[in-house]
Amino acid sequence: MLSKSQISFIKSLHQKKYRKENGIFIIEGIKSITEFINSSYQIHSIYYTSQYLPLLPQNTANIKLFEVNNAELEKISTLQTPQGILALIHTPLQQKLYPKNLQNSFSLVLDNVQDPGNFGTIIRTADWFGIRYIICSENTVEAYNPKTVQSTMGSLCRVNIVYTNLASFLSETTLPVFGALLNGNDIYKTDWGKEGLILLGNEGHGIGEELIEKITEPVTIPNFGKAESLNVAVSAAIFCSELRRNVKLN
Repeated sequence: MLSKSQISFIKSLHQKKYRKENGIFIIEGIKSITEFINSSYQIHSIYYTSQYLPLLPQNTANIKLFEVNNAELEKISTLQTPQGILALIHTPLQQKLYPKNLQNSFSLVLDNVQDPGNFGTIIRTADWFGIRYIICSENTVEAYNPKTVQSTMGSLCRVNIVYTNLASFLSETTLPVFGALLNGNDIYKTDWGKEGLILLGNEGHGIGEELIEKITEPVTIPNFGKAESLNVAVSAAIFCSELRRNVKLN
């Protein structure tokens, strides 16, 4: 049985302020939790209903395990319909972005993406296509937001997320910057070269004005119908697919 203090602590992690203060975030679902257990992330503790204990991997000897009932899980879960198991994960330290890590490969760059579901889908897409880095503006939604984490379906543990001042970063990089713009060159006719950055903007306003001037290769996904725009996560998937079709990524 969970104590009131345990319940209070876990519920506090539903808020960004306390996730940042404690360096801990929440994941839910056996698939995602298994992915994190088998990754380099450090697991703080796991809370499970009885039927999920046999489903946990064997390498949990050093992890604090707590059996809970459905009522307790509902109190601590971030989901309307809890998935029977929840884990607390230590947030990794912010990585230093070394230019050599981005050379001879492609990385995604996100400017002010606000929807956690979109961000989670982009992380999952990057993992699918083997893209190792997503570089985010400082006002992009938090990677450890529960909705973001849930949308990644475990891919968060395999993609490096870095937050930085994009104006400074793009001013200093020597990599080509492929920016998703409505008036760019046709994505299906783009010469990608062997390395670069794919810059995607905010859901409603696109790429910020101060970053547009940093773009060296404006690119557009041509429309064949009458929709006004594409969802940013869909755009990211199309860019990643085109890269994989045309370029051998490291």
